[in-house]
Amino acid sequence: MSFPTFYLICSVFSLVFVTCALVQARLLYLAMVPYFFAAWLTAELAAWHLLLQLALTVVFAMNGGLDSTNGQWGLGLFALSWLGLLRLLLQGMDAGAVLEKALRNALGEDYRGSIPTERQPALRNNIDSKEWMRPFSMARPGVTVHRNISYGDAGERNLLDVYQPDQPREGGLPILLQVHGGGWIIGEKHQQALPLMYHLAQRGWLCVAINYRLSPKHTFPSHIIDVKKSIAWIREHAAEYGGNADFLAITGGSAGGHLSSLAALTPNKQDWQPGFEGVDTTINAAVPIYGVYNFLDRHNIRGPMSMESILESHVFQSSLEDGYDDRNDGSPLIHVSENAPPTFVIQGTHDSLVWVEEAHRFIEALKSVSKQPVVYGELPGAQHAFEVFHSPRTDHTVNAITDFLEWSYAQNNTA
Repeated sequence: MSFPTFYLICSVFSLVFVTCALVQARLLYLAMVPYFFAAWLTAELAAWHLLLQLALTVVFAMNGGLDSTNGQWGLGLFALSWLGLLRLLLQGMDAGAVLEKALRNALGEDYRGSIPTERQPALRNNIDSKEWMRPFSMARPGVTVHRNISYGDAGERNLLDVYQPDQPREGGLPILLQVHGGGWIIGEKHQQALPLMYHLAQRGWLCVAINYRLSPKHTFPSHIIDVKKSIAWIREHAAEYGGNADFLAITGGSAGGHLSSLAALTPNKQDWQPGFEGVDTTINAAVPIYGVYNFLDRHNIRGPMSMESILESHVFQSSLEDGYDDRNDGSPLIHVSENAPPTFVIQGTHDSLVWVEEAHRFIEALKSVSKQPVVYGELPGAQHAFEVFHSPRTDHTVNAITDFLEWSYAQNNTA
């Protein structure tokens, strides 16, 4: 293959990937998985795509490649790709303003003013290119990670990691529990939310990330039982790591968004606490990210892209008719109440796996009854799993979640 032909092929693939990231596609059926990966990795790594393509073009031009027809066509397609990548990069850069507006709308224009003076240095207005240009560099100084601690009797699926600040905090460390996603079928505690957990741990939060039992080996409600079991472990053991379990927040993405919101809305639900019914599983703040809030597609949002096949074959292992009550009970949407904790729901407009309209319905229901603030941050162009590694959008989201959690902790202490 000649260099000009290779360059042209690269330009075609680049433009396809950028188009995937820019277009909100839904009814793709078997093409959904490759579309998702192309859109996700292009949008969140837009700066790297741009730099690598420019470098390739410089090398190509220095070798006289632009004199050929294929080279000129390739340059034209790459130029279109670069325009798209710049748009994607700007969307990510704008995430901070979008989330700040959402926080101010729900918490008040001066919500930061209610955060104690000594905690103001923990808040960050900007993002650092030294971080988001190293997307997979996670560890941060001042944080010790204690790995593979058992919280239950399900072997490796009942292990957790603790992200502990090296410096204590007066009154003990508030706690964030992280629940991974993966469609209730796959996923590991060390794969998700690392930018968030390291960021918070550096700033005086104790972060706990858990594994939980997965389908199809285990059916629902095993997943939520394990989440609540981990809360029981935190109540008993957090002080050993400097934590103060009087304030416990929860977060998670996708299936983790489902489980974190469900845990926040169902404190002390006895049938999901077998053997530890007396433990208080109340959550003080929740940050579900692109979560699943409705197993029954009550509003006919997903239509032919329904999750029912995976629910029937793996998660519940029952037909819709036979398992209707279980699906209903497992839907956070039906558990919204006036007692819900402060909640910050984050969703991308271009999420191809969990649709933005599903978040709209959940937010509407929660806002209609909750006595606590409900923040909704809708990120233009964001795909599923956008915050797994560092990017401009990820780091702005981490800053916004930090603001929300510090505000929630301050409100809890003054209540």
